[in-house]
Amino acid sequence: MPDHLEPPKSRTTSETASDARPALPRRPVDAVLFDFHGTLAQVEDPVAWVLAGATACGATLERARATALADRLLTAGRAGGPLPARVPPHLAEVWADRDLYPSAHREAYTGLAATVDTGVDGLAEALYERLLRPEGWLPYADTAATLTALKAAGVPVAVVSNIGFDIRPLFDAWGLTDLIDAFVLSYEVGRCKPDPAIFYRACGMLGVEPERALMVGDTPADAGAVRAGLAVLVLPAAEAGLANGLTAVLDIALAGR
Repeated sequence: MPDHLEPPKSRTTSETASDARPALPRRPVDAVLFDFHGTLAQVEDPVAWVLAGATACGATLERARATALADRLLTAGRAGGPLPARVPPHLAEVWADRDLYPSAHREAYTGLAATVDTGVDGLAEALYERLLRPEGWLPYADTAATLTALKAAGVPVAVVSNIGFDIRPLFDAWGLTDLIDAFVLSYEVGRCKPDPAIFYRACGMLGVEPERALMVGDTPADAGAVRAGLAVLVLPAAEAGLANGLTAVLDIALAGR
């Protein structure tokens, strides 16, 4: 063999497999659907929640006591928090309907909070009222930038949420309403994720085919959009006020634009 020629290099199995794998076309995205809680915003810190609720009741709690109460209230079940460890039988019906009727939502969560002996009169109601206020939530750090970029690119956006109260006032307070084209709330449409009907409704409101929409959420219920024909991006929920990885949506939705 001449000195200037090199023997052919053997190819690895992974390289051969890569060549054999067909290039898949990128799926076009004409609209984006976002979950609300755990995707665009997060409830405030549990201790801050309890302290604010107590203040509304005219009570002052030491931080140590507020921390202990927050732990017990989270175990009992907090709206926007982890699921309750146990739902008492007398609350089972309203718990099942909590995302379909505002009255059931309120009764379920105030009822769960009332199972905790807090020693503060009216605290269960005050904690629920905190949930309805913009101060009780924090948008993720990358929410506004992500929604703004989609708006600038002409990509319509819907918020699709399993929830028992109107979240539009929260978006108004945060200055984000003009970035949302449709709110599709379970208690208003009578369907909850992962029912395909709620995703169909959202796509219809945006005027797009489900096969050309992307659902972004943080739970298996959000991933249920696949059954309706949508593409899905599931991001893990982050702590309040942090970035949630939402800018990954832009890499998908704005590709090729």
